[in-house]
Amino acid sequence: MAGPFGPFRAHTLHCGPDGVFLSCLGGANGEDGPGGVALLDHETFDVLRAWETDRGPQRLAYDVWWHLNHEVAVTSEWGTPSMVEEGVDPELLLGRKYGHALHFWELGTGRHLQRADLGDEHQMVLELRPAHDPEATWGFAGVVVSVADLSASVWLWHRERGGGEFTVRKVITIPAEPAGPAELPPALRPFGAVPPLVTDINLSVDDRWLYVSAWGTGELLQYDVSDPFHPRRTASARLGGITARTPHPAAPETPLTGGPQMVELSRDGRRVYLTNSLYGSWDDQFYPDGVEPWLVKLDTDPAAGGLTVDHRFFPHGADFRGRRVHQTHLQGGDASSDSYCYR
Repeated sequence: MAGPFGPFRAHTLHCGPDGVFLSCLGGANGEDGPGGVALLDHETFDVLRAWETDRGPQRLAYDVWWHLNHEVAVTSEWGTPSMVEEGVDPELLLGRKYGHALHFWELGTGRHLQRADLGDEHQMVLELRPAHDPEATWGFAGVVVSVADLSASVWLWHRERGGGEFTVRKVITIPAEPAGPAELPPALRPFGAVPPLVTDINLSVDDRWLYVSAWGTGELLQYDVSDPFHPRRTASARLGGITARTPHPAAPETPLTGGPQMVELSRDGRRVYLTNSLYGSWDDQFYPDGVEPWLVKLDTDPAAGGLTVDHRFFPHGADFRGRRVHQTHLQGGDASSDSYCYR
């Protein structure tokens, strides 16, 4: 990325109050770190400056989101470019060196306020989904893997009324699934199990439904989070997976590679879209036979929940002209890109 700070290893962006916020894994001028947020001009997309003015203990970066009406930003942690570009480094993972904390910031100034450690067994805190309700001060964060048991998890951050520090708590645990060594890629054979590998989460615009993608086991899970402190699992759908290779109903004889990865939800809460590629080196590490691209749609009822794979919608293989597919967004807006100042 061009600009006065050099390449950043960009991840995601949001249109913010003072500019476009672009989260980056790498540091300024091609440095491995610290990762952070670049502030871009709204119209030219020129890099204006680093958003952080006082980063405190923060070094690792990944996602960025906010509670606009409360002047609070939240960032998560994955790793620096050297930690992720060649796939998962077992030494770093078992050494608990990947990200395992959330950071809270003063939105207007970029000043670090608080680090909330999830515990170093919980490696790779990736996607953030704050409540859409502009009065709320809670949200969900997905954690890829626990080095204690290969489970994945979703955590809730929240702040009590009246302000003060944020508190984090684990509200969802998804266990690993046993598998024989012959079924597993080399990276997982010593463990004898398939980790769920939660790589994305998505929260409906009404803050009622949370969707969690388990890229490793090949499952999309739906939770009723009307009470965000006590999510209730309501449905799941299987597609792909490291060992399951669950096919799409439109092609029941064809095992799917990859698994539910990025998940996107329509504003009306009725359509869920999934893509299957995470990151080239990680795809190759966990799916060494290759990842054939696919995009699927599932239907759901925003009143009652449930998940049904739409057999009529299945772009895959040659439809993507040799490219893997990582993420999709919807014309006019969707649940993961919308934030609101008013109810």
